[in-house]
Amino acid sequence: MTIQEIVQLSALEAAPRLLGQIMSRITPAGEIRCRIVETESYGGAEDKGSHAYGNRRTARTEMMFRQGGIAYVYLIYGMYHCVNVVTGTENDPQAVLIRAVEPLGRVDEQRMLALRHVPPNRRRTLCNGPGKLCLALDIDKSLNGVQLLASGGTLRLEEAKEPLDFAIECGPRINIDYAEEYAAKPWRFYIKDHPYVSAKNSSPLAYVPPLDTL
Repeated sequence: MTIQEIVQLSALEAAPRLLGQIMSRITPAGEIRCRIVETESYGGAEDKGSHAYGNRRTARTEMMFRQGGIAYVYLIYGMYHCVNVVTGTENDPQAVLIRAVEPLGRVDEQRMLALRHVPPNRRRTLCNGPGKLCLALDIDKSLNGVQLLASGGTLRLEEAKEPLDFAIECGPRINIDYAEEYAAKPWRFYIKDHPYVSAKNSSPLAYVPPLDTL
């Protein structure tokens, strides 16, 4: 399935399919390329964990109602940015939070370290969380609404060139206790045993892809 096809899916369908795909960010220091290793689905007006629950349409959530393929960037706790991939069709609020990435190579890691300093013995914490990866990729609200599929864009999604051969686990999303019965939904997806995943589930579930992806 192509990136163009993935972003037309619902967030719940797109979130596991974005694992292993590539995110590219052009910074003043050069391009940084990384692999997506953890995602969370926030999809539909019925999701009590979503900013757009109940079709809440505000200046902040407006991007979630756009056609899939753009970035939704917002600020949490007044200090950390989070980047999402908007998916699905127009007027149906769907977004996939990118929770963790892995730098593709040493140059990518060094450019990340120039933006977010971490000790040598804590390199795995460089971009293993939504706020951390935005710091390491210099992502802020100026990128809200950016087209992620545009060739040469400063923030874009690319398809992985090699086959995606890994197991996926899923479990509840993180820090959404307010979402009532939706808090326990297994809508966080990550590459099993990957060192850059932000948090491990105490009782992980194996993700079984739909038949059309086998």
